[in-house]
Amino acid sequence: MSFTHLGLKPELSRAVAEKGYVTPTPIQREAIPAVLAGRDVLAGAQTGTGKTAAFVLPILQNLASHQAGAPRALVLTPTRELAAQVAESSRDYGRHTGLRTVVIFGGVSEKPQIEALRTGCDVLVATPGRLLDLAQRRLLDLSQVRCCVLDEADRMLDMGFIHAIRQILKLLPRERQNLMFSATYSEDIRELAGRYLRNPVAIEVAARNAPAERIEQHVYRVPQEHKRHLLAHLINSGNWHQVLVFTRTKHGANRLTQQLEDSGVRAAAIHGNKSQAARVRALTDFKENRITALVATEVAARGLDIKELPHVVNYELPNVPEDYVHRIGRTARAGGSGSAVSLVSPEEASLLREIEKVLRHSLPVAALPAYPVTAAPAAHAPRARVGAVAAAHRHDGRRWQAGPRPGRRPPSRSRDAGPSASFPRARRPV
Repeated sequence: MSFTHLGLKPELSRAVAEKGYVTPTPIQREAIPAVLAGRDVLAGAQTGTGKTAAFVLPILQNLASHQAGAPRALVLTPTRELAAQVAESSRDYGRHTGLRTVVIFGGVSEKPQIEALRTGCDVLVATPGRLLDLAQRRLLDLSQVRCCVLDEADRMLDMGFIHAIRQILKLLPRERQNLMFSATYSEDIRELAGRYLRNPVAIEVAARNAPAERIEQHVYRVPQEHKRHLLAHLINSGNWHQVLVFTRTKHGANRLTQQLEDSGVRAAAIHGNKSQAARVRALTDFKENRITALVATEVAARGLDIKELPHVVNYELPNVPEDYVHRIGRTARAGGSGSAVSLVSPEEASLLREIEKVLRHSLPVAALPAYPVTAAPAAHAPRARVGAVAAAHRHDGRRWQAGPRPGRRPPSRSRDAGPSASFPRARRPV
């Protein structure tokens, strides 16, 4: 089956062909006809299977032609990176249609975004905070929106955006098409869908919360204080040229970046405390292979689309097990293959068990290689034994006893996240 057989117009099919797409993915085969027919859609599919094209292509077709005025389609995303990615895809797919896409998000000056809105657009891609801020100041007209998309809807709920989403939806016309796309299909999502979607077409093209089949996953059981040494060894000895590394905290991402640099690995960090310019620069350097390791917090888990990314490393396991799926979904995108490595300390044993419950299978444990434990510069860490090898720390085959499970991750107070538990209505614009 080709994209033309799905009912797409020649100008959209041409743009798809120029992107190198030949055959629609399962989510695209199911969703595109439903969206073209004007139906509300609740769709769940694995990360990296083409969800963006599944809703952007039929939206562009339904909009037909450019109208210089208020946006007629709205796409809400949880992070700046994902907003920029969706907007880029919309412009690529619509290059032969004359339709105009504008993206707005926090962390950058609002003036260029306001000017772009004044010149008119057909598709608006936005993060909730900045969108709501501009709308409440009457700098944005949402009265013409005919289709509203919640992209990565479960992630927006996790990040505390539900209050902002409810306010935004109240500003939209009552008669509109509603689409919800997500990599996971939780009960919270079903509840939200029941409230806002009208007789939706439910699409689930893969097992719930399942990662892509072509991801080779394994675990290294390693003491926390040796993780950085093992990671540097894996990168250097394996001649890895591109690896996305996930940490839990911004401070941890900065510290690990410096430690990798000290080990001879070119690295950069990306997280909510970085300016938008710094985040764009780090991502560009990573895509163009000027750096080897991009160290990221959860903010990047769903906003990065890196073609043929070979390696993802969970330097620290996520507190929310479903986030594991999103993290490793950065590799093996669009039918490719990849490797996902998790470095698991004894304190994280309970988190690993929760992840395995979500996956419904155990992750294979790999034997530790002999890696050097090198001394860290005095400015960054206390001195360790030089030249020691990890052979003495090999796992003896017994499962570690679970330590006290860390608490569930509270919503971040960064620009990309929602409000804290203590202040449920106070949030900074994204």
